Amino acid sequence: MKILKILAVSAMALGMTSCVSKKQYDALSTNYKQCIENIGERQREIQDLKSQNSALAGENNLLKSQHDALKSSLDACLSNTGKSSANIDKLVGEINASNSYIKQLISSNAKNDSLNLALSNKLKRSLDNVSDEDVQVKVLKGVVMISLSDKMLYKTGDYNILPAAQEVLGKVAKVINDYDKYSVLIEGNTDNAPLNSANLPRDNWDLSALRGTSVAKVLQTQFGVDPARITAGGRSEYNPKATNMSVSGRSENRRTEIIIMPKLDEFMKLMDITPKK
Repeated sequence: MKILKILAVSAMALGMTSCVSKKQYDALSTNYKQCIENIGERQREIQDLKSQNSALAGENNLLKSQHDALKSSLDACLSNTGKSSANIDKLVGEINASNSYIKQLISSNAKNDSLNLALSNKLKRSLDNVSDEDVQVKVLKGVVMISLSDKMLYKTGDYNILPAAQEVLGKVAKVINDYDKYSVLIEGNTDNAPLNSANLPRDNWDLSALRGTSVAKVLQTQFGVDPARITAGGRSEYNPKATNMSVSGRSENRRTEIIIMPKLDEFMKLMDITPKK
């Protein structure tokens, strides 16, 4: 209302330009323009407030709906309190027991993860002067995996360990011996190139298995790894890491993997943990 009065006065003033000085006229004209701008701003503010009010009204309706739903649920719960109290107590007890069990599992897993990480870091430091193409160390699904290329360990189609591989296997053995609570799984792997011979190895199954046991024997006889900790075998061509359609892929698939992991009885102890009643 105040703005309209100002506009009216300004309009009258503009209509009386013949009765005022140019200075007064300019001042009135400026005031008039400012009023017009102020009206535009106020209108925009009014529109924004309307939008906000509409949004708040929608939120209010949603809250009312949620309130009604919660009230209905509460009423239903209160009506069944006598019947449900025993079940609720039992459920709370089970939840507490489960929480205790989960905490034990988390603690055990955190301990294993820390040990695996320390073991992996130690192996990487021990093997830092060996080509990454020949030796790869990584933690995968809770175990430490060392992948050794066949060209470093054996001649083509053979399973006897090359003298040059002794240094690397010695470093691996030292770390294995330092972590004497872990089991050691050794797996030979080949590509899919056929191997047919009347003598051993007769095929890729023989070759992969003999390569796995060759590494196991070296770790045992030359570096003192307890054979009771070792499981050795072969997976032939059936555990490829890459395609056998390329030279580089076949080279990557020809490998021997040494997998260091908690002993089976440690896993069984973990499985025997049950919620306290």
